[in-house]
Amino acid sequence: MRMSGRYRPERRRSVVAIRHVAFEDLGTLARTLDARGWDIAYCEASTDQLSHRSIRDADLVIVLGGPIGVADMTTYRFLSSEMHLIERRLARGKPVLGICLGAQLMAAALGGRVFAGHVKEIGWGEVSLTPDGLRSPLAPLDRPGAKVLHWHGDSFDLPPGARRLAFNAQYANQAFSHGTTGLALQFHIEADARGLEEWYVGHAVELNAAGIDLKRLRRDGRAEAERARQLADDIFEGWLAELFPEEQPAVAGIGEGRSSGIVPRMAGAILS
Repeated sequence: MRMSGRYRPERRRSVVAIRHVAFEDLGTLARTLDARGWDIAYCEASTDQLSHRSIRDADLVIVLGGPIGVADMTTYRFLSSEMHLIERRLARGKPVLGICLGAQLMAAALGGRVFAGHVKEIGWGEVSLTPDGLRSPLAPLDRPGAKVLHWHGDSFDLPPGARRLAFNAQYANQAFSHGTTGLALQFHIEADARGLEEWYVGHAVELNAAGIDLKRLRRDGRAEAERARQLADDIFEGWLAELFPEEQPAVAGIGEGRSSGIVPRMAGAILS
């Protein structure tokens, strides 16, 4: 599909990505946001002020992954602030995307149980979509051979009022939506091949403890890189189109895999 031009609002839309470790950033999602002319900023969850107005009122908040969990809330008290932020934004109808830890925080904020999973799921694999999932922006995951990156040990029960979108043989809840503005993905669509090299270093202890074959994981990541980027473009662009139907990307064919140009992986200002 070729886009002709771009909707130009009176102000640029804003997205704040809440980050737990520096190397788990927006990755490939930054390109789609850049194509739409969005202002991108990062908030460091452990040190920045999560109650800052620029986060509360941002057009979109994306809560990224990290090596801690909801069970660590007494040690990392900012996790409760993240949950409160998610809860308040969704109550106001403000969009939130939760990825991995972000999805678990969304589940907990909405009253779902988050718990240690029966197996650590790390690697590339398929997910199955529910009927609701097939009608959602996750529909591209129904393509033959489509795979996502799994990298988690915790899981969650579906929170009250949420719609289950995806599952697999290991975990019953891989994605859910809440209302029209909440989307939670237990898996990663944002990771790109370059960024994953940093993950392999940053999560080296976890990978060794789980007995993960890094050579195979790296090989699979390189093999899936282009298809994963295409899936991320299509899923994220589809969700943004639902949230902001009046707005179009700045360039032709984001959903067809044509790049809008490279943006810095650390794009935007750090909020403080």
